[in-house]
Amino acid sequence: METDTRAATAEHACAYSPGESCDAPRRGRPRSEAAEQAIFAAVEKLMEGGASLSQLSVEGIAAAAGVGKATIYRRWPNKEALLVDVVARLEAPEPQLTGGSVRADLVEMIDYMRRRGLAKRSRWVLKAALGQMSSWPELHAAYKKRVLQPRRELLRSIIRRGVVQGELRADLDEDLLAEILLGPILVRTVLWDDSDLSDPRLAETMVDVLLAGVAAPGPAAA
Repeated sequence: METDTRAATAEHACAYSPGESCDAPRRGRPRSEAAEQAIFAAVEKLMEGGASLSQLSVEGIAAAAGVGKATIYRRWPNKEALLVDVVARLEAPEPQLTGGSVRADLVEMIDYMRRRGLAKRSRWVLKAALGQMSSWPELHAAYKKRVLQPRRELLRSIIRRGVVQGELRADLDEDLLAEILLGPILVRTVLWDDSDLSDPRLAETMVDVLLAGVAAPGPAAA
């Protein structure tokens, strides 16, 4: 699992510059945490003031953050890359999987989706940003590559491990298994966005109910 996590991290770091080698050293000065926080805060403040994602500009963000445009471009190749990082930062923290039992990792993945749903409901800026992405293909594509695809692959890796270890059925397509596992929490967080997500044991309950149907059969009785 640590190998998977490192690979995903490396992929994230290269996601915005497809023409560059991931092995190439980063150009420019080292990142300034204070400058990055000021830039992130500036984007949130501008959106809270009514600016849409498409209305934001590197010039406006730099002015609001009190930095030069070069400071932004040293960190992100374009506005889309910056906004993807801003939205990802607004969401719930990424799931920290132990690589232990398949059940435990599935519970953590589903609970991450529950927490993400709560964050979207409680933070207007996040809800607005996610809602506007569908009308901005370039940003949506960058967000999908940077955020959604690695999460999907992480779930697939758990499922594959469960099949190899004999904990999950091997006769089902892994994408179908992923949809079966994510479906209930997506219904609550996306389709029925007024449903209750406050129960911290919700993910555990969902996973246990689903595993009863997709768990590998036990040894035949003698």
